Amino acid sequence: MLLAIPFPVIDPVLVQIGPLAIRWYALAYIAGILGGWWLARRLVALPPQVATREQIDDFVTWTTLGIILGGRLGYVLFYRPIHYLTHPLEIFEVWQGGMSFHGGALGVIIAIFLFCRQQRLDPLGFADRVTAVVPIGLCLGRLANFINGELWGRVSDVPWAMVFPTGGPEPRHPSQLYQAGMEGMLLFILLQVLVHQPAIRARRGFVSGAFLAGYGVARFIGEFFRQPDAFLGFLFAGATMGQLLSLPMILVGAWLMLRAKPAREALA
Repeated sequence: MLLAIPFPVIDPVLVQIGPLAIRWYALAYIAGILGGWWLARRLVALPPQVATREQIDDFVTWTTLGIILGGRLGYVLFYRPIHYLTHPLEIFEVWQGGMSFHGGALGVIIAIFLFCRQQRLDPLGFADRVTAVVPIGLCLGRLANFINGELWGRVSDVPWAMVFPTGGPEPRHPSQLYQAGMEGMLLFILLQVLVHQPAIRARRGFVSGAFLAGYGVARFIGEFFRQPDAFLGFLFAGATMGQLLSLPMILVGAWLMLRAKPAREALA
């Protein structure tokens, strides 16, 4: 403990007016959606144009619903199905926490296909531009996890280990910051490099595949430092739920990248 870095205690509530509380976690969601919307409006206009900026404006509502509904249902089904089966009304208590990225990702994927079907857009081309902005929200969300002092890492003696308020007396990896760096900043840089290459944009589905595989790899690595949820622990072969759910993402992402071909080759 003497070598641990003091945890920078930050009030999870930014502003509270009576019963109304504005939390950093909620702001992370809002800022991630707004930042992604701002950037996606510019990316869809890159040649070949896959949608109008007005259509991106309309899609914000769809993606918000996909994130919230998918994230909550994913947590219920993937992490605590027995608990919510016996306490079904708690499913709606989202203010108590409990969101799954993998569920949110499925929600957004469904939203993309339904929206593109309604608007008669190419779902792969549209998804390439949308997924390129997702790491903005991922980075902010992990930083909010750090501020909340939740989802901390495993016990460690590294010089930058921290004692978290709810993590007991032992120093732990600040795994939220690792994940913010890998799932957020590094993945964002990679996707921006790819999506700004005309040859890559011509390969419909390649950027989407890079996002799925890139997130899956980053999450799989990050889980080696993160303490598993107490109600789940380690699962098959010592893997965590986050690692098991990331494996399909890696496989699907790799498949999308391998099958992605320029429009002329796809028609040959």
